[in-house]
Amino acid sequence: MAIPPPVVAAVRQAWQWQWHQLMGGLGPADAEGNYRRPAGAFVALPPLPASAGQPGQHVLIVGRSCPWAHRAWLVWALRQLQGSLELLVVEPDPKAGRWRFVTPFEGAEALIDLYRRCGAPAGTRATVPVLYDRGERRIVVGESARLIELLNRWPAPGQRVPDLEPAGLAEAIEGWRGRLQGAVNDGVYRCGFARTQAAYDRAEAELFGVLGELEATLSADGPWICGSQLSLADVVLFPTLIRMEMVYAPLFGCSRKPLWQFPALWDWRRRFHGLPGVEATCFPEAWRRDYFGALFPLQPSGIVPAGPDLATLVSGSPGERRP
Repeated sequence: MAIPPPVVAAVRQAWQWQWHQLMGGLGPADAEGNYRRPAGAFVALPPLPASAGQPGQHVLIVGRSCPWAHRAWLVWALRQLQGSLELLVVEPDPKAGRWRFVTPFEGAEALIDLYRRCGAPAGTRATVPVLYDRGERRIVVGESARLIELLNRWPAPGQRVPDLEPAGLAEAIEGWRGRLQGAVNDGVYRCGFARTQAAYDRAEAELFGVLGELEATLSADGPWICGSQLSLADVVLFPTLIRMEMVYAPLFGCSRKPLWQFPALWDWRRRFHGLPGVEATCFPEAWRRDYFGALFPLQPSGIVPAGPDLATLVSGSPGERRP
């Protein structure tokens, strides 16, 4: 028996209202429906701690599915900081909407407990990545953009570790990081969390406009975004592009143009993934499970769809991947 059209209309209207309420809890938006990333805690860039590099003193807390934590994890891996900075991975707890420690850490069961103990204001979201000082029992910094700058100066016991923010490229790196943060890193979320068609259209157009600029820049001046030297600009782009086909295109609607139609960007992603230590920071099953399974307003069923094998996205040339 067909459902009467008035019933369908009433259910649609009720669902739209409920969807807006749920989206408000997922991510705030302005009056025009544009997603706005909420402010965090511990966001200032601190000076390099005097005890930086001392074994057991500091802990870098990350989560496998979070792209903001991924950028910090990448700097930790690229600069070979394993011997001077402990890495601790937290797990998502979708039912409680929090990150939890596998085993209690500094007396905390969940990351929000650590935040509160370190003086975060009431109502603050507890997010990764976090740099924690065991000796002083405090969070040093919890903003990924500042944290990767600090990690680039962190004492590295290895030889010939890269400087990802060389003085000669500072202006170019800062410029690209600013563009990427708004249009690409936040841009995919502005697409997925948009409340109106107009808000989505603005975010989507800006996202693919900047991807087009990156394609032209890499084609002319590569192999890296700022020329011949790997930099923090490359680091902040990789977590977004490596998740594109697996998460952001199908779930957030970032699907106007597949990445294989950007051959220079495709080769750049393959090249970055091949750097020592990078592959070990990539967890495609966790990405898909945590995005599709946890973002209820965008995927109410909780079904995690099948996706491409990561190996097919980081090998060969884009021409070989065309359907």
